[in-house]
Amino acid sequence: MTETSNAQWHDEPTDYDQTGKLPRVRPASSEAPNLGSLNITAAATDPELLDLPWHIALEEWPASALAALPRGISRHIVRFAHLGGSVIAVKETGEHIARHEYHMLRKLQRLDVPCVEPVAVISGRTTPEGEELDPVLVTRHLKFSLPYRALFSQTLRRDTLTRLIDAQALLLVRLHLIGFYWGDVSLSNTLFRRDAGSFAAYLVDAETGELYPELSTGQREYDLEIARVNIAGELMDLAEGGLIEEKVDPLATSELIMDSYRRLWSELTEQESFELGDRWRVGARIRRLNELGFDVEEYAIKTAANGTQIQLQPKVVDAGHHSRRLLRLTGLDAQENQARRLLNDMDAYRADNNPTLDEEFSAHLWVNEVFEPIVRAVPRELGGKLEPAEVVHEVLEHRWYMSEREDRNVPMAEAVQSYLDDELRHRRDEAAIMLTADARTIGIDEDAD
Repeated sequence: MTETSNAQWHDEPTDYDQTGKLPRVRPASSEAPNLGSLNITAAATDPELLDLPWHIALEEWPASALAALPRGISRHIVRFAHLGGSVIAVKETGEHIARHEYHMLRKLQRLDVPCVEPVAVISGRTTPEGEELDPVLVTRHLKFSLPYRALFSQTLRRDTLTRLIDAQALLLVRLHLIGFYWGDVSLSNTLFRRDAGSFAAYLVDAETGELYPELSTGQREYDLEIARVNIAGELMDLAEGGLIEEKVDPLATSELIMDSYRRLWSELTEQESFELGDRWRVGARIRRLNELGFDVEEYAIKTAANGTQIQLQPKVVDAGHHSRRLLRLTGLDAQENQARRLLNDMDAYRADNNPTLDEEFSAHLWVNEVFEPIVRAVPRELGGKLEPAEVVHEVLEHRWYMSEREDRNVPMAEAVQSYLDDELRHRRDEAAIMLTADARTIGIDEDAD
């Protein structure tokens, strides 16, 4: 389109060691702003960006340019559009805010923190009449993710809410471990993906975030207090709209994130003292953290002045213990709890069939004989219901319950067909549920939780 033919592409900033906000970039006084062309900052040049109507205010974009998906309330104007084979979120905001958020999301990605993928910052937008339009931040929609409103209904189970809060607390712990202060922790600024019976949380909005070498206790506690207040308000809003059971207390429920966060933070960082003869506790502490899904990359051990006690404190912990093992063995990329479940089945497969076989080779056989046949069995029209790793987890669970109920070892092929007919076919298409979508718009079904 002619309005974007003069687009100027800029590479992503390369000052990787910088913490905090990007400096505000101002043109020299002798330079007049270029109102006739777009300025695009992106990690990669994607020509399809130029096909979108950047010369039109975002709230006036035509339906032909938008993804036909629901959106919810936001303090910014947000629209969703197709970009190649994916869906993007486009948010109008100030240029400095957009560049700061883009920069923060890129840093979080490099630090392997769950967050949405930043695509570009686009400024220099003008109407055909020359009127300036606000810059936009473009991010890629996270497939198979669920906005928090899509997880609440009149049939909400209390344990579902607890798992949701636990996922939010885990995300906050991971952010604080790398020195990221969020500043606007809320369910609205988070997306959730199913994770083998639990949820994995992803950061969506980073415009208030700051990255420091290390957070103080006060910074962490303030972030936690923001989370508690925001979550209480969001649950009150849901209660007012009749989207959760009357017996759910928004204030008491919001306190769950405080307890969950502090338990996990203590387990990951607290110093532990024990007698010199109990050195086995070092390995036990590390195994306990592995079970929580964390690797200990560095820890400090000190002996007491009298030489009779040892003090152990983890120094560098990294989430994704099971995900990394699954990726190393099979090349499959999955959420942490999904990876734990698949690894358990993989280990059982090896014990039952090839106990003396090399672990890597046995894992390769498991992928060929268990994982891939299940994924291939899903009809094309059901492929958007759940991501493959979650489907395999649910099939394994379905088979276990079938075998117990019928008191026999149900063949895998029979279990897969039963799962497709009785479970998956009746699920909603989670690949198409957009962030901040309104629950009434989506039409929540009874198995949402």
